[in-house]
Amino acid sequence: METGRRRVSRGMLPLLALHTANEYYRVGWKPPVTAGLLAANTLIYLRPSFIDSMLPTIDKVWFNPHLILKNKDLKRFLLSPFYHMDEAHLVYNMMSLLWKGIQLETSMGSAEFASMVATLLGMSQGITLLLAKSLLLFFDYERAYYSQFAVGFSGVLFAMKVVLNSQSADYTYVHGLIVPTRHAAWVELILIQMFVPGVSFLGHLGGILAGILYLRLKGTYSGSDPLTILFKGLADALSWPLRFAQGLFRRRRISGRGTVGGRQTRRTSGVWRCWSCTYDNPGGLSICEMCGTARNGNGLSSPLQWPRQSHELPLDELRRRRLERFGR
Repeated sequence: METGRRRVSRGMLPLLALHTANEYYRVGWKPPVTAGLLAANTLIYLRPSFIDSMLPTIDKVWFNPHLILKNKDLKRFLLSPFYHMDEAHLVYNMMSLLWKGIQLETSMGSAEFASMVATLLGMSQGITLLLAKSLLLFFDYERAYYSQFAVGFSGVLFAMKVVLNSQSADYTYVHGLIVPTRHAAWVELILIQMFVPGVSFLGHLGGILAGILYLRLKGTYSGSDPLTILFKGLADALSWPLRFAQGLFRRRRISGRGTVGGRQTRRTSGVWRCWSCTYDNPGGLSICEMCGTARNGNGLSSPLQWPRQSHELPLDELRRRRLERFGR
């Protein structure tokens, strides 16, 4: 998260678009949830005309513990991660989301990844709110944390970093320092707080604690969590029309009197493939319906058993026969 109120365009969005296109071109399977999160954050920042009237302004969604608790403002609680201060803030977070999201979604699957992101978002926001309220009650830290305004996806990104690195025994570089990968989030939290002004320490800390809590809960729960089941059901429901159309298309091809094309020679029950034009004919026919070539005993056509061999047919005549066949 980053605090402040100015938005400054620095022309970095083309860089984000190019990097995203390159990463998705490189991977075999294209993670859809990661792409959706990138698109959602970017569109909210750009506010194109067709959605501008539906989006609240940034001053209505700042994450502010005092206003959230006073007004029970779920809008601030849920939407603040998707808003960013400026182009650099957005691009930095989306680059991080792209790298972490592709790895996690590829290993977990889209439904479980979507469930994890939703869970981490709610947990990181809730923990940040709890920390701010606790500091106010026990240490009277009102101005520093309880009345702070912040936006950005980085709290969720810190939680994702904890999940991604939890099983790693390797070492990694964090701003020039070599540290154990599983502790990289803690080191980055301290370094960012030291050298980057205006960041939300509680927001990042809440993300790290959310990632740890998620892993603990995940370790004690066997099977798919309710959110994963819900997202799988939604994905199946949304993809049902496409699967139905594909199944209908296949049935139409199989239930027809034959199909044209294919590189392999097939000999299945009731179907034989013409050697000359590759048309699949019903097994009861001895002559190809497409070009008139005779069938031989091994399931292929035999051009020698027909008075006029198919390879001797003029091209115009072959086209005419095919048009007649499909025009029936």
